[in-house]
Amino acid sequence: MNIENQVLGLINLSDYIKEFLAKDIAEYNENDSDFELLLRKSEMENPWFTIDNQKFALKQWSDLLTEENIKDWIKQYSISKITKRVGLILAGNIPLVGLHDVISVVLSNHIPVIKLSSKDRYMVPFLLKKWKEFSSDNVEYEFVERLESYDAVIATGSNNTARYLEYYFKNHLNIIRKNRTSVAILKGDETVEELKLLANDIFQYFGLGCRNVTRILIPQDFVLDRLFESFVGYQDIINHNKYANNYEYNRAVYLLNLDKFWDNNFVMMKEDDKLFSSLSVINFSRYSSLDEVKSFIAENEEDIQCIVAKEELGLDSVCFGEAQNPGLDTYADNVDTMKFLELI
Repeated sequence: MNIENQVLGLINLSDYIKEFLAKDIAEYNENDSDFELLLRKSEMENPWFTIDNQKFALKQWSDLLTEENIKDWIKQYSISKITKRVGLILAGNIPLVGLHDVISVVLSNHIPVIKLSSKDRYMVPFLLKKWKEFSSDNVEYEFVERLESYDAVIATGSNNTARYLEYYFKNHLNIIRKNRTSVAILKGDETVEELKLLANDIFQYFGLGCRNVTRILIPQDFVLDRLFESFVGYQDIINHNKYANNYEYNRAVYLLNLDKFWDNNFVMMKEDDKLFSSLSVINFSRYSSLDEVKSFIAENEEDIQCIVAKEELGLDSVCFGEAQNPGLDTYADNVDTMKFLELI
């Protein structure tokens, strides 16, 4: 393994993505046209992966894969001297959600054996091919339809799927991830700008990611209209057919059940203790003291991926608008993937 070449390849990949995103279609060369075609093909196969959402994910990765970020990340770990085969069952809820696992395995001196999600079949192979080109062929990986030869497994699925995966891979070292979601805690004195940034945490990727906020805790006297006003910038989301179908279905169910809910014609808010909400719905609850909030977080710790709140609340949170900007050392389900890969 030549980790220097691999790191340089990632940096070059980052530059390649940045150059592509900075161009207008009229400026495309043949490689750029192939890249754009791949994005369109991906959107056609999975309408949740709009061009804008795919480009947002690409920008996040291109900003993240700097020399400083990568070296600061990997210097925390020991690189394995023995190369193993690590099976990866990737999720497909948002674009490129499995790329972090792939990069982690490669930079740990292992070979990722990748089972792609049927919802995200094109972008990961494309970027890995480019990474390999930029790394003087020092990146090894395999794509498979079925995992058969591996030493360890990292798999992501729903809570139901996870039970099956835990049983199936019980004789191998594994990380099995389950459903998670994110929450926001409002202090009550948030600015208009902060609440608009919270809207990004809610609506980016249509709310399909584990780092999307689906539950908000607000003070007793907080006026809900302040939230609805901050959501206006996302009103065009209702023009997306699949999102609109979810919105209309959930609204019809609430009306039939005579449930109380608040609606602004593209998203609904419902006072509900559930952590997870239906797509197009945000659950909220009111609290009287910060102790109530801390108890809620403790009770739901295993299901919470990210907390969005003001730093002054002392809740190990991220700032408004930062939920979809995790660092390289931010791990799904808060399980340190690189530490796991050290030990196999």
